[in-house]
Amino acid sequence: MSLICFQNARLIDPQAGTEDPGSLLVRDGVIIAHNPSTVPNGAQTVDCEGKCLAPGIVDIGVKIGEPGERHKESFKTAGYAAAAGGVTTMVTRADTTPPVDTPEVLDFVKRRAQEVSLVRIAPMAALTKGREGREMTEFGFLRDAGAVAFSDGDRVVQDPKVLARALTYAKGLDALVFGHVQDPGLSKGAAVTSGKFATLRGLPGVSPIAERMGLERDLALIEMTGARYHVDQISSASSLPALERARASGLDVTAGVSIHHLTLNEFDVGDYRTFFKVKPPLRSEDDRLSMVEAVTSGLIDIICSMHTPQDEESKRLPFEEAASGAVGLETLLPAAMRLVHSDGITLANLWRALSLNPAKRLGLPGGTLAEGSPADLVLFDENAPFVLDRTTLNSKSKNTPFDGARMQGRVRGTWVAGRRVFPFAD
Repeated sequence: MSLICFQNARLIDPQAGTEDPGSLLVRDGVIIAHNPSTVPNGAQTVDCEGKCLAPGIVDIGVKIGEPGERHKESFKTAGYAAAAGGVTTMVTRADTTPPVDTPEVLDFVKRRAQEVSLVRIAPMAALTKGREGREMTEFGFLRDAGAVAFSDGDRVVQDPKVLARALTYAKGLDALVFGHVQDPGLSKGAAVTSGKFATLRGLPGVSPIAERMGLERDLALIEMTGARYHVDQISSASSLPALERARASGLDVTAGVSIHHLTLNEFDVGDYRTFFKVKPPLRSEDDRLSMVEAVTSGLIDIICSMHTPQDEESKRLPFEEAASGAVGLETLLPAAMRLVHSDGITLANLWRALSLNPAKRLGLPGGTLAEGSPADLVLFDENAPFVLDRTTLNSKSKNTPFDGARMQGRVRGTWVAGRRVFPFAD
């Protein structure tokens, strides 16, 4: 039996909505008591020195390069990056090569992750075979094999009849479907958000209305089928009224936003800086502020890193040709601290979106400090300043938009089921 007592901590409890001083007692990887009166004999003690102790982050939408693109990211390197960033569960995407569209590929993903990853893995499977939008995958078999949700990633299923069939089938299995809401016709070839800045830079843009159009279509099909649905990324203020109406009408719909769309805007692209090319493209400052407000109000449920590693060759290209995406496992927490220090979000509300809500939506353990919950924990100093050097990141790919940025928020320790996974053992 192993006992750990975390003492002198500032407990961030997203379920209770509190930030109070206290201590936690953990036995065999499970939280068993808050503020115990005495420390049991033989217990290991961890002095948190007044720093924040919170549930580990549950990061939805993490891209791993295995199988097929191991040179960009492996389960081992992603696990190290996650542990260093306070992420204790990675919900991985199905847009691999080949896609995770059969039980055999899913079994490889699970076994590989179990062998080498320091943190938990919860894999998603593809919605359609080959992510081609023509024929749905075997939801039942994939779910039995361990898929927690179904998504074709950033490939939009263009045929509404195919999507309607998939949603109907998902409804019968009570399976969760993730959607990337962009109208593919309007979005094709776009590199930035349309507007004066895009015109001045001579870059092909897409209107935020493309997101609204994609969302409105998908919500109509959700209304028709009654399926459980999660929008992977909302980035535009024009999409929020449709989301609000769907919630008010009782549809089982949740929404997420990436940390990059909460902390950066279209002007950060600057002089064609390809590390800032993400999908959907960065929006206006008004849109960014609307996303922050939507997270605060609870209209947007989940914040994620949308970790998308790209190698140097994919990014060292003209902006239009460069690959989209940015790594975020290790920068998610310090970037999120910007929302605390600049935008006034409380740590409890922030952790509701980073940990509690994604765990609840996917039916995963964690996300809370309640007794009986797994001891998946992160200890961090929300005020510790540093300048990010991308070369020090644990990810294989270093395509972060925060390279050289002044940031606040350092992870001091990460535990998965009571086992310390960061700092790394020598």
